[in-house]
Amino acid sequence: MGFCSFHHYWLKAKEAGLDKSFWDFDLNYLACQQGKFNKINTQNPLYDMPYAYHFDSALYGQFLRRFAEQGGVKRTEGIIEHVQQNAKSGFVTGLQLTDGRQIEGDLFIDCTGLRGLLIRQTLGVNYEDWSHWLPADSAQAVPSERFDKTLPYTRSIAHDCGWQWRIPLTHRNGNGMVYSSRFTTDEQSTDTLMSNLDSKALDEPRTIRFHTGRTEQQWCKNVVAIGLASGFLEPLESTSIHLIQSGIIRLMKMFPNQGISAAMIDMYNAESQDEYETIRDFIILHYHVNERDDSEFWRAMREMTIPDRLAQKIAAFKETAAIFNEQNDMFRDASWVQVMMGQGLSPVDYHGAVNAMDKQTLLSAMQQIHQAKQQPVSKLLGHDEFIQRYTSA
Repeated sequence: MGFCSFHHYWLKAKEAGLDKSFWDFDLNYLACQQGKFNKINTQNPLYDMPYAYHFDSALYGQFLRRFAEQGGVKRTEGIIEHVQQNAKSGFVTGLQLTDGRQIEGDLFIDCTGLRGLLIRQTLGVNYEDWSHWLPADSAQAVPSERFDKTLPYTRSIAHDCGWQWRIPLTHRNGNGMVYSSRFTTDEQSTDTLMSNLDSKALDEPRTIRFHTGRTEQQWCKNVVAIGLASGFLEPLESTSIHLIQSGIIRLMKMFPNQGISAAMIDMYNAESQDEYETIRDFIILHYHVNERDDSEFWRAMREMTIPDRLAQKIAAFKETAAIFNEQNDMFRDASWVQVMMGQGLSPVDYHGAVNAMDKQTLLSAMQQIHQAKQQPVSKLLGHDEFIQRYTSA
C-alpha cells in the first residue's frame, strides 16, 4: 500500500480500534483455516497467494534422475576410493572407483553430502561452525498414516528441547523431531515424537545427525560444493532444496568457459555466503524471539548473542516496524513480519507515510480489504479436490 508495507497500516488501524487480527488479512491463512487451495489467476496483488509444494523427496529424486538421463546425462554408479589431483595446481583431475574405473573431468560438483569428500576432505576447505546459534544437531523421522483429508500446510510444533514437523502427503504424513543433544537425549526425543503423532506410525523413528554451518569456500579450485557438501541449515524453513537449486543456477550463470576464473570463484562464494547467512539469520530469529520460559533450551535461545545483522533487523522492527532485506534474502517482508509479530514483537511506531490517511478513512479501507480477502475463499477448492484435478489434467 503506497510506499510502505501493509503491516504499517494495520498497526495504525489497530491503534485506532480495528478489531481484526493481522492474519485475518492473509489469504493463505484464511485458505489454510478451511483446508482449501487453488491457483488464482489474477494480476491483482490483493489476491496474491504464493505457495510451495509438499512431496515425497525420495520419489522426487527418482524423477529427477530419470529426467536427467533422458536429457543425455551419463550416470556412473560406484564408490570413490581415491581422488586424484594435479601436483602443482591442486586441481582435482579424476576419481578412482573401487572397481578400478577412472572418471576424469575439468570441473567437479561435490554432492557427497555432509562428508564433503572433495571440497573439505581433499581440498581442505574449512567448515564454519554455527552450532552456537543453531544448536540442534539431531533429528528423528518417522512416517505415519495419512489423514482423511490432506491438510494444505506444514505444521511446526515447539517442544521443550526443539520442535516437531508434520508434513501431510496424499499417501502418508511425514513427521520428525529436531533437537539438541545438549539439552535432551535420543530416548526423550523419541518419546516426545511418538506421543505427539496425530496418526498411527508406519515405522520406527530413524535418527539423523548433523552439524549446522557452511563450507567457507563453496567453490574452490575446480570443485563446486552443492547441497549438504556446501553446508547445512536445519529444516525449520525447508530451505535445502532451494539452496541446491540456487547453487546450480549460480553456477550456470558463472559457468567457466576457457579455464577457471579466480574472479568468478570470488563472486560465486560471496553470493553463496550472503545467501546462507540471511537464511541462517531468519532461522535464528524463530528461536531467539520466543516467549517460552518452560525449559532450559528455550531460555538459552532467547538469551544467546545473535549475529549483528540480525540484531539490527530486530531493533529496527521494534522501533519503527521497518524490514530491511538483503539482495540474496529468499525471505521477503511478509515472512519476517509473520515470525516477529507472530511471536509477540510489537513495534512501538510505524512508517510516517501512514499518517497521510486519517483514522476513519484508514478503518474504512481496512474493512474493504478484509471483505475483499474473504471473497475468493468460498470459491477455492478443497485441497484434495485441487490435487485430484491438477494431477489428472
